[in-house]
Amino acid sequence: MPFNPNEAVPAAGALPFDVLTIAGADAVPFAQAQFTSDVAALRDGHWHWSAWLTPKGRVIALFALLRIDATTIRLLLPDHPAGALRERLQRFVFRSKVRLEVGTDLVVEGRVGGDFPTADGRSAIAAADDGDWLDLGGDGFARGLRIGAGARTGADPAFVAAWQRADIAHGLPRLGPDQSESWTPQMLGLDRLQAVSLRKGCYPGQEIVSRTHYLGQAKRGPVRLQVEDGVPGAEVLAEDAAVGQLVSVAGDEALAVVALDHAAAALRCGGRPCAALPFLPGLAR
Repeated sequence: MPFNPNEAVPAAGALPFDVLTIAGADAVPFAQAQFTSDVAALRDGHWHWSAWLTPKGRVIALFALLRIDATTIRLLLPDHPAGALRERLQRFVFRSKVRLEVGTDLVVEGRVGGDFPTADGRSAIAAADDGDWLDLGGDGFARGLRIGAGARTGADPAFVAAWQRADIAHGLPRLGPDQSESWTPQMLGLDRLQAVSLRKGCYPGQEIVSRTHYLGQAKRGPVRLQVEDGVPGAEVLAEDAAVGQLVSVAGDEALAVVALDHAAAALRCGGRPCAALPFLPGLAR
């Protein structure tokens, strides 16, 4: 289980996440036209999950999108390098009045337990003297995340691994470089996180996402698995036939994309049985 009290895991620590800021008069329209979430409907001082897709509807990056105000958007990137994302997004700026800035002067810290600043509502950003705080907790599980100024320090591998296990258990895919551009939002279950809007205007991949949703064409979806020695990219088997692939792995927690007609079957990963578990609720924003 994430942050097992029997493990020697610290209650706070640095997280190796990146931050990309979109600043300028057209920050909100630019983000609205590029990302899967309804940025225009998001209130200032709030955040939600979002993603950037290829034109074929594959997820390039998954992130928390913070609307600081009408001219400042921040992307909190757990896995995708901010510099690489900036370079790709820059091609679509054209005449938009925006600047894409990598947050080299920003640090990201996680904290487990209720001892962190909170705001009114789980999607509200809590502004404090040491930075902006997000509520990353699920039902019955308190986690806070801070984005603030400072020098980056080394992260404790045990804390980072426990944080990632909690993400996976709550249905947040963690997409390493080998998993970027491999999956559609439906395959990863981004609807559970409310990271995809079906009613906003166009964005890259929107036609594929809408068609899959309204025509009921999704044939694969996310499954939470308890595994031993799993690695991203490994096959998931049912009766010796490949029915899916591990996407994210942290310790004994894994998120896999599996054919929906085999999701309830007896599954094996790496030659060993892997138990299907329900996703923990409460991480949608």
